[in-house]
Amino acid sequence: MIKAIYPGTFDPITIGHLDVIKRAAKTYDKLIVAIMENKNKSCTFTKQERIKMIKKCVKNIKNIEVIAGEGLTIDVAKKNNCKVIVRGIRAVSDYESELALATANMDLNPNIETVFFVAKPELSFLSSSIAKEIASFGGKIDNYIPSSIISEVSKKLYK
Repeated sequence: MIKAIYPGTFDPITIGHLDVIKRAAKTYDKLIVAIMENKNKSCTFTKQERIKMIKKCVKNIKNIEVIAGEGLTIDVAKKNNCKVIVRGIRAVSDYESELALATANMDLNPNIETVFFVAKPELSFLSSSIAKEIASFGGKIDNYIPSSIISEVSKKLYK
């Protein structure tokens, strides 16, 4: 059985994240979606809110587990017996930063591979930051956020 982990802040989960989750769930026997801390980001939603939203979005996908991870992704992957770290890439700028992370993870644990899922062209512009900005001004976020959580995201962000 091959287990993979898809780490991210998911603040909130976007349609692009969900696309990577669905594709990775088809590729691996089990996929762990891990909500991780990023010291460079200030999150709008609590870890528990993000877990709840992700679970709502993936409730019909049987081989997914959603967790809150602590520390380094590579350590969370090892602790959960994952052989693969899944990452999504939207643009060249994502590739450059993801390559640096993948290389560091390879150095820390050469037994865990990083696999990149390239965003579908129509989803390559999506980001949680853009969705939050639009929602904060009452804009329509249907093309950014899964429909099952739009009301939760809008309610928290629209002032």
